[in-house]
Amino acid sequence: MPRSPTAVLARIAATLCLASFGGALAVSQAWALDGGADTARLLSFGGMCLNCELSGRKLPDAKFLGANFTGASMVGSDLHGAYFFGSDFSGADLARADLHGAIVFGSDFTNVDFTDANLSSISGHGTDFGGANLTRTNFQGANLIGANLVKANAKDALFNGATFFGANLGQGRYDRAQFRNANLIGADMVGSTFAGADFTGANLAHSNLTAADLSAAKGLTQPQIDQACSSPTTRLPAGLVGKSCKLGSTGVIVLRAGMPLHAGSPRFIVQTEGQ
Repeated sequence: MPRSPTAVLARIAATLCLASFGGALAVSQAWALDGGADTARLLSFGGMCLNCELSGRKLPDAKFLGANFTGASMVGSDLHGAYFFGSDFSGADLARADLHGAIVFGSDFTNVDFTDANLSSISGHGTDFGGANLTRTNFQGANLIGANLVKANAKDALFNGATFFGANLGQGRYDRAQFRNANLIGADMVGSTFAGADFTGANLAHSNLTAADLSAAKGLTQPQIDQACSSPTTRLPAGLVGKSCKLGSTGVIVLRAGMPLHAGSPRFIVQTEGQ
């Protein structure tokens, strides 16, 4: 049943307030709580920790609430099951880091180096990976509704079984990436290249393939292309024919916060209808 505009706005307000509360717990310095050796370990971070050196750290199930870790080095760190809510990790180095099963809601990972990182089964709405280095990154089984991967370098990345409903995969490089059985309903793939990418079993319904280069992609069938939106600038494998269609019919609404409550508040939240 569709939600009323009032209900949607109330949901946004509640979410942003929670993010603000998390960031307000520490204004200028990152903080952490450790239950000690005799109790379950719980690490929570808020505030700022710019350019922190945390490579190789064991931080499973840690919570980052409105935190600013811009430029942090966390190479090879164990962050599996961690919770990232409205946090800023832009420009950070997370190469070879393990984030499998993490929650990444409305957080900023723009220009982050995720080379060889494990992001399998992560989930969250409106997460920003714009300009990130996703070379050989493992996104298998991820659920990232409305994620932004614009201009990402995702060569040899694994997206098998992942859900990128309404995500922006535009202007990126996905050479030899694997999208087997991936859910790309309503995804924006405008201007991206997919040389050698494998789309076997992928759902491309309502995806925007304008100016995308899929000429050397594998596993594509005519029924898949028939469900997508192509244009005269779309390049497809030999024998496949694209069709134009009306875009914007997937029922995805991206709601953006005009004035964030603080630097770490979520950039945008996704509300879905009719799904």
